[in-house]
Amino acid sequence: MLLIFFKIWLMGINGVLAPDQPTFKGGTDALNNFIANRMIYPTFSKNNCLQGKIYVAFQLDNEGNVFNSKVQKGLGIDLDQEALRLIRLTNGKWNIPSGYDTNSQLVIPVSFTLKNYNCNDRSADQINQAIDLFRNRLALQNVVLNYYRNLYDGKMNQKNEGEILQIKSELGFDEKFISEKMREAKQKFKQGDKEGACESWYFVKYIGSNMADEMIAENCK
Repeated sequence: MLLIFFKIWLMGINGVLAPDQPTFKGGTDALNNFIANRMIYPTFSKNNCLQGKIYVAFQLDNEGNVFNSKVQKGLGIDLDQEALRLIRLTNGKWNIPSGYDTNSQLVIPVSFTLKNYNCNDRSADQINQAIDLFRNRLALQNVVLNYYRNLYDGKMNQKNEGEILQIKSELGFDEKFISEKMREAKQKFKQGDKEGACESWYFVKYIGSNMADEMIAENCK
């Protein structure tokens, strides 16, 4: 069972709740439900009991569109990107008060919590080791992505394909992994997150698979 809890704070640029701030259409409960219903808990964090609060800062224009969104304070893992994606999905769903200063910054801390995943006994050292593992994997992942980007662009590569295949094996980039990424991309696309879906499809492409080529051709040009 996956329990996702979101605690929403809207803060002014100095961190103090200000009057006449933008409100999500339908109120705070609607915002909580909107985010919870679109959450795709990142696989690595879910498998390694990584939880926490990710602070996302953003601005809103007069039409309630999100811009200048960024992770203000995160863990440097996949939870950061999912929190950012979820906030960007609120684009156009905000009520903006008259005279609102669009230079103001809003901050929403998004809390990720796992329940019934046997995570309660994880020590701080184990959590830190998992975070370090994610960062090490990210470096190897980038080696794979750069190799295939260069290959498709007709550029020279410093590594040969044998080395890349070994790294892919170490990272677990197998058919099961690719199927999971394709499923995530489909979820994002159904949520109206075309940008996020295309990012996932291109990720599949740039780890050396042709499974996403058709979806990229249809939706990502």
